[in-house]
Amino acid sequence: QLQLVESGGGLVQPGGSLRLSCAASGFSLDLYAVGWFRQAPGKEREAVSCSSDGGSYYADSVKGRFTISRDNAKNTVYLQMNSLKPEDTAVYYCAADLTQFRLCVIYNWDYWGQGTQVTVSS
Repeated sequence: QLQLVESGGGLVQPGGSLRLSCAASGFSLDLYAVGWFRQAPGKEREAVSCSSDGGSYYADSVKGRFTISRDNAKNTVYLQMNSLKPEDTAVYYCAADLTQFRLCVIYNWDYWGQGTQVTVSS
């Protein structure tokens, strides 16, 4: 069975950090482009960060604060989030696509996780 499962979300204060994990089963993530997306209340889903053979992409709103990485031995992709702001509050989703190069847009990913809630509040 092919699936992605996110974890690591929670409640943090502004300026805090979280590391989100996205574990893949049924396929090897090292063959896929991966991405992180988020959806805040009342807003459209937006791209946060993506990684493929074409390189890494970060949204301007998170550049310098977030880092995408992989652990192929664990078949897991991570999103390290530092200096969190209330505006980062959203449900975060990971996605994977079997392609060598992938634009970091919300459309046409092969697999999506169920999402994990991140709340940044004092």
